[in-house]
Amino acid sequence: MLRRLHHEQPESFAFTPANRAWAEAQMRKYPEGRQASAVIPLLWRAQEQEGWLSRPAIEHVADMLGMPHIRALEVATFYFMFQLQPVGSVAHVQICGTLSCMICGAEDLVAVCKEKIAPRAHELSADGKFSWEEVECLGACGNAPMAQIGKDYYEDLTAARLAEIIEELRGGKVPVPGPQNGRYAAEPKSGLTSLTEYAAGRAEYNASVERAVVWQDTVKRIDGTEAPSGKARPAKAAEAKPAAKPAAAKAEAKPAAGKQPKVLKAARKGGADDLKRIKGVGPKLEALLHSMGYFHFDQVAAWTEEEVAWVDENLEGFKGRVSRDNWVEQAKELAEGKKG
Repeated sequence: MLRRLHHEQPESFAFTPANRAWAEAQMRKYPEGRQASAVIPLLWRAQEQEGWLSRPAIEHVADMLGMPHIRALEVATFYFMFQLQPVGSVAHVQICGTLSCMICGAEDLVAVCKEKIAPRAHELSADGKFSWEEVECLGACGNAPMAQIGKDYYEDLTAARLAEIIEELRGGKVPVPGPQNGRYAAEPKSGLTSLTEYAAGRAEYNASVERAVVWQDTVKRIDGTEAPSGKARPAKAAEAKPAAKPAAAKAEAKPAAGKQPKVLKAARKGGADDLKRIKGVGPKLEALLHSMGYFHFDQVAAWTEEEVAWVDENLEGFKGRVSRDNWVEQAKELAEGKKG
């Protein structure tokens, strides 16, 4: 398929300050002279900021990485995950049209998009809020038919439900992603046939959906209007969650586990330690720890069992990581300079 740049282009592109800092951090992951290796994540962040990749954005990324413009253009035009034309200001809907989804009703979902959005793929809706396309397998065959809308999967769809989701998004709501027919994940529709002992104590949503509900960023662009990294966006509970379960089905609220460790308002003079040196801690988790008041190895090294339990319970999206990866012992070695 021939992929061309859009015939109308903006005059310029620039990353927001936060996205610029993020992009520079990605570049530092590679040896000197190999910064071009970061071209895909930087192009992706440019698309997450603007919704699509314009020629100025592609060339801006190339200039940051010291690449000829044509090399960055080759990457952007090769990968179908990059949108080379404007997309809807609210959402771009990608309908999986491969075998499992096609058999289960993908053509009905495409018909909804043609009716609710625009007659042709990659065409903006009349109000400019939506666009759509049919894509190849998105890897959720067990929950066919499905669509990716923004950052999340909406699975087990019907034509009627997709139409509702589009209208909810048009009205400013954030529909809960994941299975739309009552399934928890990809278990049989009739219910679990194994591992049933784990069903009673599980969270309200599966891990992927839980994260989406907490962050409320299904169709949110990374353009400077989002909440600071590591802090949950304000939830719209009435909009984002399905109808409440009967009271009898809800487990009794459990008291908060453990005791909160002492925190710092900011890193000490000299700056924060590189918490990413602790196995299991990446950039997002480091940012979350900073937002909670933890900046140094000796802070983590001093946590008691009770404090570890508290942090484990309060790491939204990363619960249990402290004990799983034995952060305290790792932090002690790093604080003492024993770990390379």
